[in-house]
Amino acid sequence: MIKVNFKETEWREGLTVQNVLDEHGYTLRMLAVWVNDTPVASEAFSTTTVPDGADVQAVQLISGG
Repeated sequence: MIKVNFKETEWREGLTVQNVLDEHGYTLRMLAVWVNDTPVASEAFSTTTVPDGADVQAVQLISGG
């Protein structure tokens, strides 16, 4: 199991940050993601694996003025 924004969800071998985002409906381009309090660069979403028991935080950034 992992937690995504405080909600438990299933974990599987090879799970990437991009998989987590896709499965939880994060579609905006501007996202900030942390795995176990470590920031993940957007260009590394598809290559960064999420370990079992991880705490994933995803925040959709919105610009305004």
